Amino acid sequence: MLAGDVDTGKLILRDYIKATVGFEELGAETSTSAKSLIRMFGARGNPQARNFFAVLSRLQERAGLSFPPRARSARGSHRSDNVAPDAFDLEREHNLTFGKPTSLSPISRRDLLASGLCLIAAGALPALPFPAIAGPTTDSDADHSKRGEADMTTITTKDGVTIFYKDWGTGQPIVFSHGWPLSADDWDAQMMFFLNHGFRVIAHDRRGHGRSTQTWVGHDMDHYADDLAALTAHLDLKKAIHVGHSTGGGEVARYIGRHGESRVAKAVLISAVPPLMVKTASNPGGLPKDVFDGLQAQVANNRAQFYIDLPTGPFYGFNRPGSKPSQGVILNWWRQGMMGGAKAHYDGIVAFSQTDFTSDLKKFSVPTLVMHGDDDQIVPYADAGPLTAKLVKGAVLKTYKGFPHGMPTTNAETINADLLAFIKG
Repeated sequence: MLAGDVDTGKLILRDYIKATVGFEELGAETSTSAKSLIRMFGARGNPQARNFFAVLSRLQERAGLSFPPRARSARGSHRSDNVAPDAFDLEREHNLTFGKPTSLSPISRRDLLASGLCLIAAGALPALPFPAIAGPTTDSDADHSKRGEADMTTITTKDGVTIFYKDWGTGQPIVFSHGWPLSADDWDAQMMFFLNHGFRVIAHDRRGHGRSTQTWVGHDMDHYADDLAALTAHLDLKKAIHVGHSTGGGEVARYIGRHGESRVAKAVLISAVPPLMVKTASNPGGLPKDVFDGLQAQVANNRAQFYIDLPTGPFYGFNRPGSKPSQGVILNWWRQGMMGGAKAHYDGIVAFSQTDFTSDLKKFSVPTLVMHGDDDQIVPYADAGPLTAKLVKGAVLKTYKGFPHGMPTTNAETINADLLAFIKG
């Protein structure tokens, strides 16, 4: 971790403490993140504040820290014992001091900062059960404020589902749709690459996945496509390039088939599930239904272990001789999977395996690139990429010898270069 990250975390918590316990008024130099914390925790009895202090309490136990480690000084003190308060003592203290300036000893304040830094150093901060927050609009946010989204990173669909999304940069928009059972985070390598090449990059967590609502209904391609349409309308995207991986490729296909191409400039389907995965009379090369029944059983019975086995083995081709498994990649896959809801993932298997996208693909008229590795063990090449390319008028099929299903991660340099060439072409 960079020293600057520690310094930033320290400043955020310092400013938060200053504002909430009355050390001093917030100034112009107060960090945006601290202001966001203050907005979120400002209400007395806010349940998010309880979560915040509960995390600090757990950290206290792990790190051997205390709040405070010894009796407070006489200055502003209302405790005279040496017993460290627990999280809810701190919360009560927090609520009582809002709007009623008081003082904490320098020691207790230092320990609170130290605990926050430990939390940041441990990498746990992003996983806190807090809603996504953003600071108030600044000059650097001008491009987003023009779109009316200074603080919002979610939309609410017509059936009440909250969809989380990332929206970075300016320029022509590229919209990324992720695979099952992952999240927008699976596009990190592409988001950063295209952001640095002057594009506006957008990725959302599908309903039931990642940070979006874990609803128990609506896990089908029609809803996925409608949610994507709601996002593109909310952001008023024009001439967008839509890129879908795996299940996300099906989402892109159904979106175009169901909502048209008025906002679409180009489409890219990577290791995508269309035209149809399951074996039927009209799709004899598909996989037997019992394969997908087995996937559902593993999700229902022990998805935590399943979500280790899948990326460790076939998803990234780490089960192939000579492969070099990455523990970071495996754990990141597991992390994303476990953020989502089991019901969404269970139903999603039916959505990606039994949906026939043939009619959707025939409606494409925009330039389309189909990218597929011939060693894909999740969505077998022969019954996917080549068939899709035949159904989409004018589509270009690019086959990658030996590449696995998760090639946007394992072979990001190659995939990104080819994506860029297609987009600029």
